[in-house]
Amino acid sequence: MNRYLSNAVKVVVIALSISLAGCAGQTNQQQGTAIGAGVGAGLGAILGQAIGGNTEATVLGAGIGAAVGGITGNQMGRYMDLQEQELRRAIGASEAASIRREQDVLTATFKGEAFFDFNQSTLKPGAYTEISRVSNVLNKYPHTRIQVAGHTDSRGSADYNLKLSQDRADSVKNALVQRGVDPMRIETIGYGETSPISSNDAMNRRVEIIIVPVQG
Repeated sequence: MNRYLSNAVKVVVIALSISLAGCAGQTNQQQGTAIGAGVGAGLGAILGQAIGGNTEATVLGAGIGAAVGGITGNQMGRYMDLQEQELRRAIGASEAASIRREQDVLTATFKGEAFFDFNQSTLKPGAYTEISRVSNVLNKYPHTRIQVAGHTDSRGSADYNLKLSQDRADSVKNALVQRGVDPMRIETIGYGETSPISSNDAMNRRVEIIIVPVQG
């Protein structure tokens, strides 16, 4: 066994040990996910070192650093590149959504009227299609944290708008969780009318899903 493979095998052993140690009190599904992530990192290292190239096995295996719950710094950009590409493909044709990236942070912005009726926090039927598309991508890239942010326009009282925006963010989170996204990855926040992006009220009524990599 050459030096690279020997080191990679050590990664498997360490990753599996850490994964098993962190499984106490978890459900069978959670244990399987943790163990699989740890072993996947090690196997990715073996393949990447054995082949000797910058393959996706290296990026998404060893590079993820699954056993310690994050992405190593030199692989983070590539990880987010792949996620951005898939996210743009998933919702690229939607007139209700837009994607932007600032360094390694992705933000998917959805028009408020596409998700909610006026003064309501219950998701409209069409919103579930958009959320399903996003969920499919989020589930493929688990080494990120997600913030769901609700925003309103300035009509109505500030207190009312703050609560409405929080309730809307919570509704989106619930829909993501129903589609398999780990609730531990998601936080919600309601900004009310405090973060306008335009003089146009319709532009300010929005929901943002902000995706941030977990760096190991």
